[in-house]
Amino acid sequence: MVALSAAAQNTMVASNTKTTVTEISKPAIIAVEEILFLKESEFNFGKIPQGKPVTHNFEVMNTGKDSLRIVNVQASCGCTTPEWDKEKVQAPGEKTTIKVGYNSASEGPFNKSITITYNGTQTKQMIIKGEVWKTPVTSAPENNALGALKD
Repeated sequence: MVALSAAAQNTMVASNTKTTVTEISKPAIIAVEEILFLKESEFNFGKIPQGKPVTHNFEVMNTGKDSLRIVNVQASCGCTTPEWDKEKVQAPGEKTTIKVGYNSASEGPFNKSITITYNGTQTKQMIIKGEVWKTPVTSAPENNALGALKD
């Protein structure tokens, strides 16, 4: 649940002195219901080899009182591919997953954001990150001693 606060301002005028006194009341707390809950909003793949695609499943739960429909899941670049059930509408308390894949073609660190749009125009972000290490261009040399071990 997200809480917002607002302060109200009252103006009082003293009748015998015509002086204006401003009084600020205590902040009012307005609760905004959070419908889409992510078990984790960030996942670190750590070090992964170049050329080996990886995936992670983000668990999503409807913590609201109304139904939840994931309208779109958009990655910040083409190397990241989200998958989700586009037709499913979650009832309160139900869980689903968003599978996020990363194509590790480029060497170096990465930090990618994925934006979930749900129930019309509401949004929430997830992040994947890690580091791609360069794989050797050639394969390892053949180990001739292995033949001796088999005998």
